Amino acid sequence: MLILTRRAGESFFIGEDVLVTIADVSGDKVKVSITAPREIPILRKELRDAEETNREALAPEKSAVLALAKKL
Repeated sequence: MLILTRRAGESFFIGEDVLVTIADVSGDKVKVSITAPREIPILRKELRDAEETNREALAPEKSAVLALAKKL
């Protein structure tokens, strides 16, 4: 993990194509501007975590599938 200290208006690059700029700092909130090619998805962590949880909930357990297959 890399930890950077930046002030409002300062930027850094991730790779060649992604520019991250600290737009504003107010109290304990930070506004971040991300400039990246459209093909690079940008998703908040809590949304990605929710997607993974939903996928896991939708996936049948192997034992349930085997039990159903035996009944057929």
